[in-house]
Amino acid sequence: MDESKPLKVRLTFSVILVGVSLLFAAVVTDHWAVLSPKVEEYNTTCEAAHFGLWRLCTKRIFMQEQGPKEKGCGPISLPGEHNCSYFKHFTPGQSSEIFEVTTQKEYSISAAAIAIFSVGFAIIGTICVLLSFRKKMDYLLKPASMFYTFAGLCIIISVEVMRQSVKRMIDSEETVWIEYSYSWSFACACSSFVLLFVCGITLLLIALPRFPQNPWETCMDAEPEH
Repeated sequence: MDESKPLKVRLTFSVILVGVSLLFAAVVTDHWAVLSPKVEEYNTTCEAAHFGLWRLCTKRIFMQEQGPKEKGCGPISLPGEHNCSYFKHFTPGQSSEIFEVTTQKEYSISAAAIAIFSVGFAIIGTICVLLSFRKKMDYLLKPASMFYTFAGLCIIISVEVMRQSVKRMIDSEETVWIEYSYSWSFACACSSFVLLFVCGITLLLIALPRFPQNPWETCMDAEPEH
């Protein structure tokens, strides 16, 4: 038995916990993408927006003259009147004009649903790893590794759905938004994919039986012929 296996599992699990934390941060925060309209006049207010999987937040920003390459409203970090609301398709009775288009609703619901699957896989994987620390239950490491790998795949699919949603929104003639950028929640989701997917595969390799290092190990373990 590999005596360093428990140490390897704990180190890998520590990195996985970072990935799970980034995953939760991405799912619950509202800074996946930042949208801004074209600014024609300065010394006035404009409305920028940022949104996540569940909510849309708008901000009225007082604009001053910018550089020649900067024509959008923002940056979003500037002070201004801030208002957040959940998407109408999640909370009936609240409206969000940006997501009134049917295709945008479908993208938003799909991204949120896939992200929930990712969170579920991560939670089940964590439970399996914690149980594997008990005596003679290390066989749970294999399903745990697969759950973490699935969680990583789900969150990157959610990222791609969100990216396509933003692109379609910007290309649409029904919105005033002309500029967009991906923010830190989007970066958290991408980082969690890398950590969960890579560490999930690593955990699987650790959990697999040790291959014989010398040819005669297999011969010595073989049953004698009668």
